[in-house]
This record gives sequence, structure tokens and C-alpha cells, in this order.
Amino acid sequence: MKFADIAGHSDIINSLRQMADSGKIPHAILFSGISGIGKFRMARAFAQYIHCSARRDGDSCGVCPSCIQHQKHNNPDLHFIYPVVKRDGNSVSTDFIEPWKEMLSEWSYMPPEKWNELIQAGNSQPAIFVSESEDIIARASLSAFQENFKIFLIWLPEKLRLEAANKLLKIIEEPFEDTVFLLVCNDESKLLPTIFSRTQRLYFRPLSESDIATHLLRTKGVGTEIANAASRIAEGSMGKAESLACHPDEILEFSDIFKDTMRMAYGLKAQALKGISEKCAAMGREKLIRFLSYCSRMVRENFIYNMKIPQISLMTPDEEQFSLRFSPFIHEGNVEGLDSEIARASSDIERNANAKIVMFDLMLLISQWVRTPKPSVLPI
Repeated sequence: MKFADIAGHSDIINSLRQMADSGKIPHAILFSGISGIGKFRMARAFAQYIHCSARRDGDSCGVCPSCIQHQKHNNPDLHFIYPVVKRDGNSVSTDFIEPWKEMLSEWSYMPPEKWNELIQAGNSQPAIFVSESEDIIARASLSAFQENFKIFLIWLPEKLRLEAANKLLKIIEEPFEDTVFLLVCNDESKLLPTIFSRTQRLYFRPLSESDIATHLLRTKGVGTEIANAASRIAEGSMGKAESLACHPDEILEFSDIFKDTMRMAYGLKAQALKGISEKCAAMGREKLIRFLSYCSRMVRENFIYNMKIPQISLMTPDEEQFSLRFSPFIHEGNVEGLDSEIARASSDIERNANAKIVMFDLMLLISQWVRTPKPSVLPI
């Protein structure tokens, strides 16, 4: 991965380049921002730049032995740490090296739900366990194999179990001179404060629509219309944009179910809603959480559309066509209630509640909210 492969974030690229060129690399750097905006790709590009033996034009060369090893995911001085599930006792990252290489090759914007699928997490919550911390400490105590620096690239440090995080505090604060920690975090509010305080932070802003569209056109071979539509509704996330542009089937499926749900809910078709809830429950936890996130987005976008400001509404042409008629039913009298119930259902599913019960309950509540009349006078 080279800096040239990164969409946007030119200011951060310049900062990282200056760190490496000056030889003043912080011992621990936190790459922080929403999922799918290229933080992990940036960390990989930075690690390759540090190790490259023939940097040129402000980037790694891509052809020296170190760069080739990076591109093949087998540089001995780059250690990937990531959340896993327990298999026959304690588990560490290297136990899942094959799905990890697939993730790096095929899903470089690192959607967590895809990682859960690759490791067959099921209803388990991937985490970084204390056995991983012990392994990091052991490897950090050894000399670098061939490079000037050993680099530990930790994906989702917020998934560190408390005992695992505490065990790493000293080595992150006072690492060996040839050791660098790069932490790539999607939600820093869940990161242990004592870890957070020991890092230098780089905050990544959501990508612009033009950066996203240009990347899709250049690297994914999609048409201009699809690239523009995906960039508009991706909310600054390249990972989401790639999923929309290159794997639209799930979005189409979610759209159809959302439409059926709202039609049946308004018509008080309880039996049909029960069937939809069972269909949703059969998706499995991770996909169902993605569907509920989609529903939440559509409720929000329809409310915006109903407020007569479609220019800031983030919908595909198909979604917008449905919203022409549906949006009047999402208004200031029910938008908060609908969004709250969908969020509560998602939270219940995350905690492994019975999906059939949760979803049928949600369908009935949606029926109540979507039929709530618009208030004649706005609340003060």
C-alpha cells in the first residue's frame, strides 16, 4: 500500500511523511475516525513508507524487497493485531491469518461486519484478549528482524479487553526504541482512556463526494452515474461507497424489505408484518444490524425529504422515487419515535436477544408510529 493509493487525506499524508523523513516517529499513533474512510489503508501505507529502502517522490518505491513483502502481507517486522473469537481456549491474531489476508486483499477499507463473517463469528463478539497482549510484549522484546523498526498495527484497539489493555499500558508508553504502535480506531469513545492518553492522535475527516467518486471511477470501473450516486449517500465513507457501487444487491434487498414493511405497517397487516419479521430474523445478527441501520437512515432521509430540502437528502434514485409518496408519513410527530425504536431493536439484537421477538415487536411499533398524524402546531 502506497500513499498514492489513498483517496483524500493529503494533510495527514504530509504529516506522516514528515515524521518518517525527519526520523521523529512517535512511539504510538492513533488513527481515529469513522469506519471506511481509509484509516487502515493509511496506516499500512505509512508502515510501508517507514520500511521502504528507496523512497522517492514522497512515497514508498513499491519495488524494494521491503515493499514487496508489505504488498504480500508477509514483512516480518510488521505485526498485525486484530479482534478474534476464541477457538479452543485463548486465541491470538495469527490463528486467523488466512481470513486476515483475504480481508486485506479484498476489503481494504475494513468493514467490521465483513471480518465477523470471514472468521465465522456468529453470535460471538470479536475481541483482543489478554493472550494477545502477552504475545505482543514477547515479540516487542525481540530485535527487529530486518528493518529499523518493528511496527505493531492494531486494528480496532477499542476491542481490547480491559485486562488486555492494561497489560499493554507500559509498553505503549515506554516501548523499545525500535518499536512503533499504530492504532486504527473507529470509535475512540470506547478506547480505554489510559491507552488514548499515551498516543499522538490523527483525526480523519469523512471523505468528500468528489474524492469518493473519483476513486470509484479510477479503481472500480463503475459508471459515472453509479459513482456519483454511491458517493452522495456514503456519508464520507469509502468503504460504504464501494459496497454500494460494487455490491448493490444487499442494498436493493434492504430497500425492498423497508418498502414492504412501511406499506404493511400503515395498512395494519399484522400477518404480513409477522412474515417480514421472520424473514429479517433469518438474516443472522450482523446482516440484521446492517438492515436496521439502513432503516434508520431511510427514516432520517424521508424526514429531510418531507421537510422540502431534498438537496441534502442522501438517497439513490430508486429510494427517492419511493419517498415521493412515503415521505409525508415521516414528520416531526413520529420521526424521533421511529428512530428510537429502530435503535433499541438494533441494541437488543447486538446483545443476542431473540430476533423473531425483537423484530415482530418492532414491526408493531412501527405500525403505531407511522400512522401517527402530523401535529397541526409545531412544539415550542
